[in-house]
Amino acid sequence: MYQYKLLSSLKADDFLIDSLGKAELESPLHLSVTDGDDMVNYVPDDERILIQNTIRLGTDNPLGEIRADWSFERAGPREKIYFNPETTTCGIVTCGGICPGINNVIRALVMHLYHSYGVKKILGFKHGYQGLVSEFWHTPVELDPRVVRSIHNLGGTFLGTSRGNQDPKKMVDTLERFKVDCLFTIGGDGTLRGAQGIYEEIKRRGLNISVIGIPKTIDNDLIFVDRTFGFETAFSEAARAIRSANTEAEAAANGIGIVKLMGRHSGYVAAYAALALKEVNLVLVPEQKFSLERIYHLIEDRLKRKGDIVIVVAEGAGQDLLNDGTEE
Repeated sequence: MYQYKLLSSLKADDFLIDSLGKAELESPLHLSVTDGDDMVNYVPDDERILIQNTIRLGTDNPLGEIRADWSFERAGPREKIYFNPETTTCGIVTCGGICPGINNVIRALVMHLYHSYGVKKILGFKHGYQGLVSEFWHTPVELDPRVVRSIHNLGGTFLGTSRGNQDPKKMVDTLERFKVDCLFTIGGDGTLRGAQGIYEEIKRRGLNISVIGIPKTIDNDLIFVDRTFGFETAFSEAARAIRSANTEAEAAANGIGIVKLMGRHSGYVAAYAALALKEVNLVLVPEQKFSLERIYHLIEDRLKRKGDIVIVVAEGAGQDLLNDGTEE
């Protein structure tokens, strides 16, 4: 995949998370602690998950650059925490394109922060990163279990969204003004780049503010992540569209049904749909280059033999045919 081009620039330290300081407060979760051979409910701070759980000695890694010592910090509750929930203010912001499941994530965050940890002040910043810039005049909304109780039944994002870059200095000014201790950013690559900018400005100022990125991509195209939220819904809806296209194609002489699916840089939605549905006859994805002449021949051959064809196209497929090849 295109993401693996990035691997050559990575090193083990890139998988480490900066710490604000020593965690000294008892967790309010009151889980059992390790006692002899009993099950551990808290996750040790030094426990990590290897990116690959198998290696073959003496052979090249099929992914090229992944090293055996690369690992992620294991998620889960800690026995000791850094922020005091009684005085902590958390912020939530959603950016970029809408995606199935965003409201579920917002709701789950609020419910867990409020009921499990006892955080009583949770702010939802409206309309993406614009909500963190004062001149847009988007007043944050206070979130609690009552406010988010039914939002998982709604589409889109309860907090609203926006696109475009905002000044990290202005956004951190807003975080300081509202005394936000933890900011949860829900979004795709642009949102996470914005979160990186916020983190760097926070670090430059020496502030104790935590930034947590929750990746949102309907394309399922994040490296090292098996499945992102929203992908299952996207795949299910794609299946409905493909079946409809097949019905239309079969009803006409030499009928051609074309379904364009999301996938600017990756063809996961298109590929999964093709694997699951017998109706798909031709799949075009960004990862695989092709010539128009070859596609014409495949379509012509299928129509001669069967009289209809269904083509599934990821939106980024064939981009090299539309420019001189110098664009990423």
